Amino acid sequence: MIGWYIHHQGHGHLHRATAVARAAAAHGLPITGLSSLPQPPDWPDAAWVQLDRDDTSLPSDPAGEGPAGEAAEQSLDPTAAGTLHWVPRHHPGLLRRSAQLSSWLESRRPELIVVDVSVEIALLARLHGIPVVTVALPGDRTDPAHRLGYAISERVVGMWPQAAADIFRGAEDVQALGGLSRFTPEDGVMGSAEADTGSATASTDSPARPLRVVVLSGGGGGAVETGSIEQVRRLLPSAQVTVLGGAGSWEADPWTHLQRADLVLTAAGQNSIAEVAASRTPALVTALDRPHQEQRHMLSALERGPWPVMRMPALQDDAAWELAVSQILQLDGEEWSSWCDGGAADRFAALLQELTDVGADLSR
Repeated sequence: MIGWYIHHQGHGHLHRATAVARAAAAHGLPITGLSSLPQPPDWPDAAWVQLDRDDTSLPSDPAGEGPAGEAAEQSLDPTAAGTLHWVPRHHPGLLRRSAQLSSWLESRRPELIVVDVSVEIALLARLHGIPVVTVALPGDRTDPAHRLGYAISERVVGMWPQAAADIFRGAEDVQALGGLSRFTPEDGVMGSAEADTGSATASTDSPARPLRVVVLSGGGGGAVETGSIEQVRRLLPSAQVTVLGGAGSWEADPWTHLQRADLVLTAAGQNSIAEVAASRTPALVTALDRPHQEQRHMLSALERGPWPVMRMPALQDDAAWELAVSQILQLDGEEWSSWCDGGAADRFAALLQELTDVGADLSR
């Protein structure tokens, strides 16, 4: 049995883990989810442990008013002098969470733990003698805490193609498995063809269907700027523009919208890019401000590759927007195939099977 720690921020970590857990379950390899998130309905075998949050219930100051200001943060020392990311002194949530995980490790004795993503969880598992596989994220991860997490891991896995290896800095040996989406191209790429009576067009005089534009914002905070959406509306006045997340409504399953889209506007989050790639839709992409320059590294890697991506221009640069929209609509969405071929979840499951087989041999 394998444990999989899933970070609570956004939806990408959970979607990734669920896709791999389902692929592994199909081959008889059970995975237990470990997260402060509730169990998703499609998690296989109802194997789930909901952990307490470790970022709430901070200890109070002597006046009973809770921590405040720089002095309070220093007294909590959340990074242990820069060695880790989140280990505040005397934090009840951190203590409970660590104890919960330790108790589960002792009672269930997993063969392996996948961590997506927390250096502290990886280190805690390894200190219990449990081998760790760490899921790396894009960006500059050369800080001491990340390097420690990679150093104690059996494997460091990247959910991007090998051709985008420069998307990441931090570990010398990363196993790139390709973009991992909960959807696969076989789920119906270009599914709009069944409902369309003609090809898309930006012309208001054509009887063909209007262009379909999807604005995809993630669930972890931040969104495509309203000004960017207005630029597209200005340039494509007859287009059907659907805004998912951000200023629009959250859509738990955006797949139908992505399949039918001619153009996607999105931030450079890993999960958003994987799902756009699976749908084979050209994309205008922006990089939001994230720790470790995560989205900047993602967008730069996409621009250097063969993928149908263009960077969103500056908001007020009308000429650049006109050129970008004109050019992006000419790109072939099938060029996404080398980013996301639909096989990453199976490759991850196969890697986990390989590691558990090796562990079983060593324990004999």
